[in-house]
Amino acid sequence: MATTAPAAHRFSYEDYEATAKWLGSQTEQRPKMAIICGSGLGGLAEQLENRVVIPYRDIPNFPQTTVVGHQGQLVFGTLEGHQCVCMQGRFHTYEGYDVNQVTYPVRVFSLLGVKTLVVTNAAGGLNSILSVGDIMLIKDHINMPGLVGNNPLCGPNDD
Repeated sequence: MATTAPAAHRFSYEDYEATAKWLGSQTEQRPKMAIICGSGLGGLAEQLENRVVIPYRDIPNFPQTTVVGHQGQLVFGTLEGHQCVCMQGRFHTYEGYDVNQVTYPVRVFSLLGVKTLVVTNAAGGLNSILSVGDIMLIKDHINMPGLVGNNPLCGPNDD
């Protein structure tokens, strides 16, 4: 019996724009930086001042996180004098989402005026001088899903 992969979820520019406009109507803050908080760093959003918290379930077209410990909310606020938005929890393809759904927030952030994106995650490493909890900067990676064509940049160009 042949099985078929689920169809990729496609969003239009208007979908991204509608979500960005909705978010803009929920807060007066206009962040220039977005931080996607991975496992262990969701508490960073608690450090923001003048916070506006919006659960993912309320945001048009946003997936819901299913990973334990990922709170599933956007937090707008000021960090060290800079307006930013933090994702407390993110979405993964292993949760059943396709790459277009996983990257949806990043495209919305761009329409909100975000110019800097920081993505964090819990990662293992081979360097014996690193310990659990150390912060490291990954400056390159091998996009394994991309090697088989699973890339959010595939498809029609959206100017």
